[in-house]
Amino acid sequence: MVRAGLTAERLTQAGAELADQVGFDKVTVSALARRFGVKDASLYSHLKNSQDLKTRIALLALAELADRVAAALAGRAGKDALAAFANAYRDYAREHPGRYAAARLRLDPETAAASAGYRHAQMTRAILRGYDLTEPDETHAVRLLGSVFHGYVSLEMAGGFSHSAPDSQETWSRVVDALDALLRNWPAP
Repeated sequence: MVRAGLTAERLTQAGAELADQVGFDKVTVSALARRFGVKDASLYSHLKNSQDLKTRIALLALAELADRVAAALAGRAGKDALAAFANAYRDYAREHPGRYAAARLRLDPETAAASAGYRHAQMTRAILRGYDLTEPDETHAVRLLGSVFHGYVSLEMAGGFSHSAPDSQETWSRVVDALDALLRNWPAP
């Protein structure tokens, strides 16, 4: 018997919370059904399968992260915008590790095009307008920022910086400073 109040949205939110607790890779329809005290079959009227659940969590995470970054960027430009973007990205990953992992899920082209992923790219490009980059350098810079932010956050979350000085926050600040300097002095082709 399906419990009253179960909807795809409620299940997605609960799945996102579960991902933060146990890891995105461990989120399944079965695990979610156990959380609600129902049989797996009860959830299939709201979800197609575990992949559908994971896709929904990924879309939720992308939207949450885009909203957070947009709020952080409001009224900022140049290095201030770069730092705000970087910090919002890092803070979200630290606060919601499962959702952050979900935001990295490979989506089919149609789903990706309709997701908040496009907003992320547009916000990154908006930051880069302050550095006067033109194509294809702007695209190279978008990829560089994504790689550095994701790489740093992933290593930090895995404990990669916890065994030595200086503190990872100090390094993070230096990374943002270095990126700002690089973007202001982008090498000619």
